[in-house]
Amino acid sequence: MAETYHIPALLPEALEALAIRPDGIYVDVTLGGGGHSSAIIERLGSDGRLISFDQDSDAIERAMEGPLGRDSRFTPVHANFRFLSNFMRYHGVDGHVDGLLGDLGVSFHHFDDASRGFSFRFDAPLDMRMNRLAPRSAADLLAEADARELADAFSLYGELRQARRLADAIVKARAAAPVDTVGRLTEVVTPLLNPRQLKKEMAQLFQALRIVVNDEMGALKALLRQSLRALRPGGRLVIITYHSLEDRLVKNFMKTGNVEGRLEQDFYGRSLAPLKMLTSRPIVASEAEVEANPRSRSAKMRVAVKLETESDNG
Repeated sequence: MAETYHIPALLPEALEALAIRPDGIYVDVTLGGGGHSSAIIERLGSDGRLISFDQDSDAIERAMEGPLGRDSRFTPVHANFRFLSNFMRYHGVDGHVDGLLGDLGVSFHHFDDASRGFSFRFDAPLDMRMNRLAPRSAADLLAEADARELADAFSLYGELRQARRLADAIVKARAAAPVDTVGRLTEVVTPLLNPRQLKKEMAQLFQALRIVVNDEMGALKALLRQSLRALRPGGRLVIITYHSLEDRLVKNFMKTGNVEGRLEQDFYGRSLAPLKMLTSRPIVASEAEVEANPRSRSAKMRVAVKLETESDNG
């Protein structure tokens, strides 16, 4: 069951934001446990189409074993969503997508599978690769990165105040023995963390490593840029984020149409932004949803619609 793999956040809100047409073409760039994809396809008619991405082979295999895999309207793509444009062209839908959804959260499956190394709850090899064919694991990062690179990651992506001390401790420790397991990393960093906030700060540390190992911010920037080409005029862009860096990037992109957040204007001072934001503030989970799914507490959803431009008219 998809529910044991991953509970989709903000599901009713996301479906409403997509404004699903029965004959529309939709893209779910984060298949995961299939919760969002299954709900989308239930709302499609016989001429509708759903294309779902995931770089994790486990997610693709799981989807193909269930109802989605037996549905001719469903097309799985085993790839990172940073390659959106390539697959939109391949499947003949570039510029014709009615709605694109991305839920950037990590599936429960990854946290609960000790062998993947995503969680500090289990002593396991420090892997953290969403795509197990990717060249660099978290253990490789901790073995190869210098103290400055590690400190920057812990500060920027983990928002840890003791980032430099953590980085220095790891570099010193690896000279004696590899820091390549969860247990070894925990042993090295625990003395530097606040004991009253140990779980929170460990989670922040692991988040930082995961973001770097999977180049999550780079992939998100690529997805956002390519979404403009994929969507038709009137198509919806719906993104659910889980930390402030992602949310800020998505907000600025939806406002301006570029990842730099630079507002472009024509000769007369009129905005050239290709999108119109439909959410002045992010949509967040209700108290009831947070109680049922605590992970949704940090979820923020933003929605935009693609505007018609001169290039769309040829």
